[in-house]
Amino acid sequence: MQIRLSPEQQLLQESVRRFAEEVVAPKAKEIDASGEFPRDVYDQAGELGLAGVAVPEEYGGAGMDVVSYCLVIEEISRVCASTGVILSVNNSLVCDPLAAFGSEEQKHEILAPLARGERLGCFALTEPGAGSDAASLRTTARRDGDDYVLDGEKVFITNGTHADLALVFATLDREQGHKAITAFAVDTDAPGLRRGGHEVKLGVNASGTTWLAFEGLRVPAARRLGGEGEGFKVAMATLDGGRIGIAAQAVGIAQAAYEAALAYAQEREQFGRSLSKFQAIQFYLADMVTELDAARLLTWKAAWAKDRGRRYTLEAAQAKLFASEMAQRVTNKALQIHGGYGYTREYNVERYFRDARITEIYEGTSEIHKMVIADWVIDRA
Repeated sequence: MQIRLSPEQQLLQESVRRFAEEVVAPKAKEIDASGEFPRDVYDQAGELGLAGVAVPEEYGGAGMDVVSYCLVIEEISRVCASTGVILSVNNSLVCDPLAAFGSEEQKHEILAPLARGERLGCFALTEPGAGSDAASLRTTARRDGDDYVLDGEKVFITNGTHADLALVFATLDREQGHKAITAFAVDTDAPGLRRGGHEVKLGVNASGTTWLAFEGLRVPAARRLGGEGEGFKVAMATLDGGRIGIAAQAVGIAQAAYEAALAYAQEREQFGRSLSKFQAIQFYLADMVTELDAARLLTWKAAWAKDRGRRYTLEAAQAKLFASEMAQRVTNKALQIHGGYGYTREYNVERYFRDARITEIYEGTSEIHKMVIADWVIDRA
């Protein structure tokens, strides 16, 4: 495995870092406080090819690899985790399944505008009674001529407040469990779709999280993604890729917290010397940078496996589990190094601390990932 970035990847990293610092960062604190969805920033990111990083160029994407995608999400999340997850969802949870399971017509008509950043997508799987147990979803789809009729409700939908398209998972028969789940690409302006307002959250507050409700919503059969009953396979394969994006987001958040803590420790003086001269602080910094490197390498390893067409369920679960829990530990230490100032809104470190928490929950909780990893190793023992 090559762990050094190619010249092209280094150039991408530098250009995205400039964009992040010049365009994304100035609005980060403001949108965190207000909950305003940064659609203008998303549009600019789309113009740079960041809405469909790993989508082939023939379908509107940038045609890069998954490692490059990780670099994009890390750099954006380093300055604004909300914008990072907005891009991650459009890339991983919407563009990826359309590229992998869509027909040629769907790829050109639905995927391409999303990959170019002209439209924004969301992933509608979670329901009030179906979170980690996705197979128990209750949203129904009923065939009626050339259409399907959808009824049900989805919750915690990132990008939901502003998405132009929703990838919706519904069951054709609740008695058949996961075998009847089917996926549909639904325009959010379709009659019969309602969505709630902005959900105020602990962190990633500007990510447009809301609920979606379907009441007799008609979706053409041509908008079905894959065959009837293949939706669960689509969802699980999609989440594997999405976990790589969230791992990269966690690394970006933690990187920002580490940099802030290091700078503060070098500037702040107590008892006549810099905080960085105290062994306790040095040990904190040593743990932080070591865990950061480990999480980044696990994330790149998962991306590397996906780039080579290998099955990467284990690698994605390991990366997401370790990176998300690492982000919690690193941001906690960063806040502690800042002392009382870290607990105020004057410093960004409190935002990093809040933003890191969700990475242990969405796109699979830490507990779910431990189950995935354990099942994988036990089955192959």
